[in-house]
Amino acid sequence: MTAPLTLYSNAMSRGRIARWMLEEVGQAYDVVYIDFGEQMKSAEYLAINPMGKVPALKHGDTIVTEYAAICAYLADAFPEAGLVPANRGPYYRWLFFGAGPLEAAIINASLGFSVPEGKRGQVGFGSIKTTLDALEFALTENPYLAGDSFSAADVATGSQIGYGLRFGTIESRGVFEAYWNRIATRPAHKRAEALDNAAMQERKG
Repeated sequence: MTAPLTLYSNAMSRGRIARWMLEEVGQAYDVVYIDFGEQMKSAEYLAINPMGKVPALKHGDTIVTEYAAICAYLADAFPEAGLVPANRGPYYRWLFFGAGPLEAAIINASLGFSVPEGKRGQVGFGSIKTTLDALEFALTENPYLAGDSFSAADVATGSQIGYGLRFGTIESRGVFEAYWNRIATRPAHKRAEALDNAAMQERKG
């Protein structure tokens, strides 16, 4: 019997990325929604994630936090889903690019932080332009981040592109728009979005 899967999430968080990944692997799972604030910082939840944030995934006795790590874990745990390409180099590269340089560059730009010209070597992303240019290069070379086939890298880093385009936190480029339109139409993404949107409305009500 497969160990139970439980996602700790909030419908207005990066937990949406983890839910998309769960829909992609096609395994049964439960979702526990955690409210921001007191509940997320409660002793009960801190025992699951000491950072006091979501998402967190519990698979049997194993707990995984950080959305990119959850995507990588699920892809490995359920290889039959076909979300780990044979060529692991670009897969790992772009899977963690989203949670590293891309997210750091987006957040810094959104908060109005500007890295001084002479200090860019001290940050992992250099500049927002350098980061987006690198991402555009990857998507110009191939239809998906890791090559010719959809992978967990597209769930993790692709979601960052989708959110960036939606909220205006990344520059709209034709390559990004075409890529997001390509992956956002996947049935698993549509299911995950519908489930989280419904949960969000229910909790508001």
